[in-house]
Amino acid sequence: MKQFLVDLLGAGRVLDTDGALALYSEDFTELEPRRPDLVARIRSREELQAIVREAGPRRVPLVPRVWGTNIGGLALAEKGGIILDLTEMNQVLEVNTEDMYAVIEPGVTQRILKQHLIDRNIPLTFGFSLAPPDTSVFANALLGGLSNRSLRYGDQSLSISGLEVVTANGSLLRTGSWAVEGVPPFGRVPLPDLTGLYVGWQGATGIATRLAFQLWPKHPLERRLFYLTYDVEATYDVMQRLCRAEVCEDIGGLSWPCGKMMLGVRRPHPEPAAGEPLFFLYLDLAAETPRELAAREEIVAGCFEAVAARGAAFDGPLDIRELVRVNRGLEKFAEFPTDLEFLTNHGGGGLSWIGTYGPVSRFARAARVATDIMAPRGWPPVIVSRPMRGGHYGVIRFITTFDRRDPDEVRRVREVNAVLLEALTAEGFLMYKTPVWAWKALASRMDPGMLRLMRELKGLLDPDGIFNPGRMDL
Repeated sequence: MKQFLVDLLGAGRVLDTDGALALYSEDFTELEPRRPDLVARIRSREELQAIVREAGPRRVPLVPRVWGTNIGGLALAEKGGIILDLTEMNQVLEVNTEDMYAVIEPGVTQRILKQHLIDRNIPLTFGFSLAPPDTSVFANALLGGLSNRSLRYGDQSLSISGLEVVTANGSLLRTGSWAVEGVPPFGRVPLPDLTGLYVGWQGATGIATRLAFQLWPKHPLERRLFYLTYDVEATYDVMQRLCRAEVCEDIGGLSWPCGKMMLGVRRPHPEPAAGEPLFFLYLDLAAETPRELAAREEIVAGCFEAVAARGAAFDGPLDIRELVRVNRGLEKFAEFPTDLEFLTNHGGGGLSWIGTYGPVSRFARAARVATDIMAPRGWPPVIVSRPMRGGHYGVIRFITTFDRRDPDEVRRVREVNAVLLEALTAEGFLMYKTPVWAWKALASRMDPGMLRLMRELKGLLDPDGIFNPGRMDL
C-alpha cells in the first residue's frame, strides 16, 4: 500500500517514520498505544475513494482521524493499518442562511466554523462542545457528542441533516433529503433515515466526507449566569425545574474541583473544605429584547427561590463578566469554544473520563455513587453534567487528569474507570464515545438481537472488514 499511497498523494503526505507514527499511536487517555503501519494525509474525497478501492481487496484497515482531541481511543489503529488524517479536509463548502445549515468537511473545527460565520456577518451559530477550539465539529456530530445547544436540540448527531459517505466499494452515497437529485439537505425525513447507519459507529461502517449541519439563530442579547450550590440533590432539583421552565439556552452543572482547577489548582483534594460549594451551575440566556431577557431572568430566579424555600442554600446569580473582572482565570468560561487548558495542559498529559448519557432524574444519585468511588481512591470527583433535549435525558461525566509517565497513576485510572463504568451502567447510564474495553463491558448487558443486527450491518456495509476494525467488538 505504501507505494500506491505515494503515487496517489506524494511522498510528503505519506508518513512512516517512528516519530510520526508515534504521534498517531496514542491520545490523552490511559489506553495502550496502537501503532499504525502508515499515516496518509488526505485532502479530497476522491483520494479517499481511491484508497478504499485499493484497501478493500487487500483487507488493509483504514482508521479515520481528524484533530486528535478525542479521549476514547476512537482514532487509534486497533488492528494496525493506515490512519487517514483528514485535518486538511477543512473547508466550509456552503452556508445556507435562509434554511440555516452549513455543509462542511471532516477537518472543520469549532474555531474554523465560528470564524467563517463571523467573517461573513452571518447571524447564525451552532452548538459548541465543551472541548478545545480545534475539535472537529464533524466528528463530534458523528459520535453523538454534546454541545451548549444540547439542552434545546439534544446531542449533535440530531443536528445532522444529511451525510455524504465513501462506501466499501469506493463509491459515494448521500443520506437524508440530499439523496434526491436537486433537493437541498434540509433534513433526514421523509425518506428512510439511513443516516443512522453512520452515526455512533465510530467509523466502522464507512468514511463520511461531507456533512450537512444545522445552524441556529444568534440572538442579539446573551447572558451567562453562575450559581453556587451546597447540596447535590438541590442542585439537580433546580436543574430539572429550569428545564421545564424552558427559558435557558444551556444549563451546566460542574463540581467544586472543576472550579479549583480553572483557578490553577492542578489536583484538588478529593474532599471539599468545610463551607465550600459542592457545585456551580452556569446558565446561558438569550433574547431578542431587554424585556424578554429580564423576564427570563425572573423565571430563573423563581426556580431557585422554590428550591431555597425548602432549605437549600444558593449564592448567585453571578454574571460571568463580573467574575472575569475579579479573576481573569475564569475567562475560559466567558465564551465558547474554550481551550480547557486546566484539563488538557496540566503537566502530566493524561486525561480520561467515563462520560455517560442517562436520565436527569438520576443525576444526584449518579454523582454520589461516583464520588464514593473516586474520592477514596484519591481522585477528586470532577463532574460535568448538563440536561439535554429539554431534560428528556442528559450527560454526566466523571473526569480524571493524571501523569501518563507514571505507571501507577495509569493503573489507578484504569481501575477507577472500570469501577465507575460498572456502577453507572447499573444506575441506568450509558457511556458514549465508548473505547473498546468499555464497549466489551456494555455488550455483555446488551440485547442479543441488537448485537446480532449490528454485526450483520457491519458485515453488509464493510464486507472486507477495513473500516476501523476492532471498534465495538464487532
